[in-house]
Amino acid sequence: MNPESLIQPLRTLRVCLHLLVAALLALAAGRALVEQVPHRAAVVAASAVLAAVYAAGPALLRGRRSLLAAATWMTALTAAWLLLLGLTPDGVWLAFPLFLMQLHLLPARWGTFAVAVTTVTAVAGVVLHQRAVTPGAVIGPVIGAAVAVATVLGYQTLYRESEQRRQLIEQLTATRADLAAAEHTAGVLAERERLAREIHDTLAQGLSSIQLLLRAAQRALPGQLDVVAGHVEQARQTAQDNLAEARRFVRALSPPALEAGSLPAALQRLCATTGARSGLAVQFHLDGTAVPLPTPFEVALLRIAQSALANTARHAGATRAEVTLSYMEYHVALDVVDNGVGFDPDAQAAPCGGDGGFGLAAMRARAAELGGTLTVESTPGQGTALAVTFAHQTVAGAPTSEGTPTSA
Repeated sequence: MNPESLIQPLRTLRVCLHLLVAALLALAAGRALVEQVPHRAAVVAASAVLAAVYAAGPALLRGRRSLLAAATWMTALTAAWLLLLGLTPDGVWLAFPLFLMQLHLLPARWGTFAVAVTTVTAVAGVVLHQRAVTPGAVIGPVIGAAVAVATVLGYQTLYRESEQRRQLIEQLTATRADLAAAEHTAGVLAERERLAREIHDTLAQGLSSIQLLLRAAQRALPGQLDVVAGHVEQARQTAQDNLAEARRFVRALSPPALEAGSLPAALQRLCATTGARSGLAVQFHLDGTAVPLPTPFEVALLRIAQSALANTARHAGATRAEVTLSYMEYHVALDVVDNGVGFDPDAQAAPCGGDGGFGLAAMRARAAELGGTLTVESTPGQGTALAVTFAHQTVAGAPTSEGTPTSA
């Protein structure tokens, strides 16, 4: 329930209160005329005055719920009621709607005090007219006051709880919107990082290879046309592969090298093409029995191998490199070893200064994203060894966090 749901019942209660006041005033005036009570003309006049004062209240309070306006109207209304109560004991009937208005319009403390005073006045008025203290003269006004207080206080408590609930819902809605915005921002940043890694490991490396091949072809001109043709053909093939990668970005499909076969086959082709383009002696070794891996793991292993071999060809000054893919019972590992000049892993982020060290950072991010580990061992003058390991967390027979096998 919210405060808006209480508006219609409140309007209904107001209409009922207006009808109750009108009926009680008509009853008091009608009894005065029918029963020929003393001062019947004065009773009718007092009823009319009370009705007029009551009718002026909504117009006086409309648009301004100030305490002064409410107190002024309640004072006038109470005075008119006292006049009617002084003329006829039937005026005590109007005490109950008067209780409700006092509690509704005045602050809680003043409203309760006004109800108490009105109750005492109503009892006194009835006793004066009857010239005797009877149980009905006391119990009636007291019960009416108690019911009025309980009704108004209960409604106010319900309204406060509804208002608190509305505020809580608004806070939850705002928090949910903030969380959705934060998740969206995090998703955008993660996607940017992923695309940066993909572009670095594919398009950027391919364009770098094309540049190296074209420079080699340029140096072979004009006397070694057969060598030039070979370099140009390799550059053309690299450009074709890069075009396929660019189209894959648009279609969000797996790498073309994996679409054509398994991960070991893709790594075998990568070693062959890298050797042909760079002149390195690149060898591929498969250790263990190949098992299907989830696509994200195969993509990560292929991209890490691409980036590592590209760094070796461009920066290591190596003549030989070895790529080993090992399938173990619960893990898969990729090792890339070269005999290049090496570097100090603690002194720089990566051996590739040309790309700002992004290559090794991208490889580490790929491994961490899938829960893997990547280590680099290198010493200046003694080559470099890179190793990345993933657990078969989604392959049948993989261990859980407790070490027991699970099924896919």
